[in-house]
Amino acid sequence: MSDPRRKVMKEAVCLLVAEAGFSSATDESLETLTEMLIGLMTEMATQTRNYAELAGRTQSVVGDVVMGLISMGLSYKDLDKYAFRENRPTARGLNTNQPQKPLQILQAGTKPSYPVHIPNHLPPLPDPHAYIRTPTYKQPETEYEAIREKSANQKRDIEKALTKFLAKTAKETHNLFDNEEVQMFPLIASKPTSVPAYITALNPSDQIFDFEELEYYYQVANRKPDNDEMESEIEEKREDEESQSPPKKRKNKKSNDFKKEPDSVATTRPPTPVEIKPPPPPPEPQEKVIDNPFLKLKKPTT
Repeated sequence: MSDPRRKVMKEAVCLLVAEAGFSSATDESLETLTEMLIGLMTEMATQTRNYAELAGRTQSVVGDVVMGLISMGLSYKDLDKYAFRENRPTARGLNTNQPQKPLQILQAGTKPSYPVHIPNHLPPLPDPHAYIRTPTYKQPETEYEAIREKSANQKRDIEKALTKFLAKTAKETHNLFDNEEVQMFPLIASKPTSVPAYITALNPSDQIFDFEELEYYYQVANRKPDNDEMESEIEEKREDEESQSPPKKRKNKKSNDFKKEPDSVATTRPPTPVEIKPPPPPPEPQEKVIDNPFLKLKKPTT
């Protein structure tokens, strides 16, 4: 009985039964008559639609209904008399519960109505802000009082923030309390300084976690003057040239090539052996000094 159409059909069957002279009826008989009436109406609607489609129409007319009744073997001539007969019972108004509309708590804008080409059985469109462009910026204020109030608030906030910053970064500050451990309300010292105390806070400094980098920065900071650097570079170039040049071959000269001593000397000095020195080993690559402390040469991998 949840279907409202079946409820209307059962109400019509009850009126017909009461008009026929019955004072009561069982539920089984009413359900049977209701099924028969629904079957009759369904068959008549099917025949009417078939005749409308056969004529090439999408909507039915009265002639299609008449042809459907004739094909079912029913007479349509006495329908007007039966509809306007005397003492015709009328059905009471049915109390149909209207469906509650869902509450749209976060609705933005007004939903437009459907155009002509969109049927009404389609689902409703979403909120307009979901597919229509809306400006996201706020209109600037042009009132004089609002502008003055806004500028005053900004000035007060800037002064307050700057005062807190100077109080936390200054070296000499006063304290409202006698206890030095309590640093809740620091005050700026009235003593002027040539260099602002907040310079160290504004200058960025990188944290060095590698001891080798720290040692490298120390060497760069304590590097030698330019003259010593030039001399060291010249010595390095000389060592490189000596290591790259091939060693000279030395031959042992015969004793006849040496100068002969005078005849008066009876004994001759034996030739001194010549020692062949091996070539010096190539110098190890030294790390070049760079003025920029933030750059470092990578050591060659072996």
